Amino acid sequence: MMESWMIIGGVTFSVAFGTLFFKLRDINWVVKLQRPDWLFFEPAIPLIWTVIFAGGVGSAAVVWEQEPGSLKTWLLMALYLLLEIVTVAYIPATLRAKSLKVGTILGGVGEILGVVLLLAVLPISQTAALLLLPYVIWGAIGTYITWEMINLNPEAV
Repeated sequence: MMESWMIIGGVTFSVAFGTLFFKLRDINWVVKLQRPDWLFFEPAIPLIWTVIFAGGVGSAAVVWEQEPGSLKTWLLMALYLLLEIVTVAYIPATLRAKSLKVGTILGGVGEILGVVLLLAVLPISQTAALLLLPYVIWGAIGTYITWEMINLNPEAV
């Protein structure tokens, strides 16, 4: 029998493929955008997101194991999934729309969902909540970066 973390990880990995729904010409648009001078850590962002998604998988698995199959647990799993869909939609939606405003909105929605999810799982498991903390921290940073890029690239609103 498969472990819960394997199933949750498989769903997470499958949804993460959504970031591949962009066209190469969209990449040219984003490469030309100006970035804040302090964004020296941009090459590490894929690794940061890998750690964040792994934390999300771990958090969801911990929550699932507390009350497997209960209605409350299924609703929380739906919230985890919604958070991932919003997060994964950031790249293709921003690139397709060629709009940093779209990215800022999706980042903000993801941040709100992340905080709501963290608060929802905190009474169930402090470990599950702590595993979501990187998302909540980075979500705020990433959203701020995108918003700051609007000031540097007003044509990309």
